[in-house]
Amino acid sequence: MSATSFDGLFRTLGPGASAQAAGLARGYGGPPARSIAAKAGLDRLRCASLLKPLYAWAAAAHIDDTERWRRHAEPAVVVSSNADTLNLWLSVGPRVLLDTIARQTGVRWALPNTDLSRFGSVEVAADEVAAAYAALAQAALAGEPVAAVVLGWMREVAAGQTFGARDVLGAQDAPVKCGWYGAADETCLRTHAVAVLPGPGMRVTVVAALTAQPYLDEREREIYQARVAEGLAVEAEHEKAGGALLRGLMAATLAELGDRDPS
Repeated sequence: MSATSFDGLFRTLGPGASAQAAGLARGYGGPPARSIAAKAGLDRLRCASLLKPLYAWAAAAHIDDTERWRRHAEPAVVVSSNADTLNLWLSVGPRVLLDTIARQTGVRWALPNTDLSRFGSVEVAADEVAAAYAALAQAALAGEPVAAVVLGWMREVAAGQTFGARDVLGAQDAPVKCGWYGAADETCLRTHAVAVLPGPGMRVTVVAALTAQPYLDEREREIYQARVAEGLAVEAEHEKAGGALLRGLMAATLAELGDRDPS
């Protein structure tokens, strides 16, 4: 793996920052599978929102009432509803959800090492996220109905919640999921994204990027936490802190894969 495309991006990271990117392209009938991964800083990061579509997919196997499942799963994916994600997490059970994801994708994540009710405390790596979404996408292409529904919801994620991911990948109809958060006990703002680029045929390409940028000004952090507590939007702060880095990581990953030519 050549990390040349990532070197310049990683050199811009300040003390305490972390960044990861990973991608893979695979599928029946196409060229051999390709993968790329690069990281600087922490090996694993909390990226709660990137897991919400996977939680929704896994939860469907354990909720008999389809309408009830959809009532919580759809907003968890489309508008990143924490309340609806928490409903799935607690009603199915954290261990059951993560075990089901492991069976569906081959990717196993550990339970949070603090309060098990905190679904956002699961720590992941970018290459794991890419592998899990490749499994979701290939299941959808093979006709698995719940996987197809979840990918469809990801296509509905509004541009205001994507940090320009579709633009930089040259895929305006791509299923995308992004996330943003800065906990009160953290000194970084975390901003992350995953995108699925289906086709041709049974081939899928997945690009994932995770960032944690220092956010040390105490006054700014107080304002940020106040906005979070009031339920106000904070995407602009994440765009300022990590938007350009996130897009750079995704573009570099796609370029390194050499599987598509964004235009």
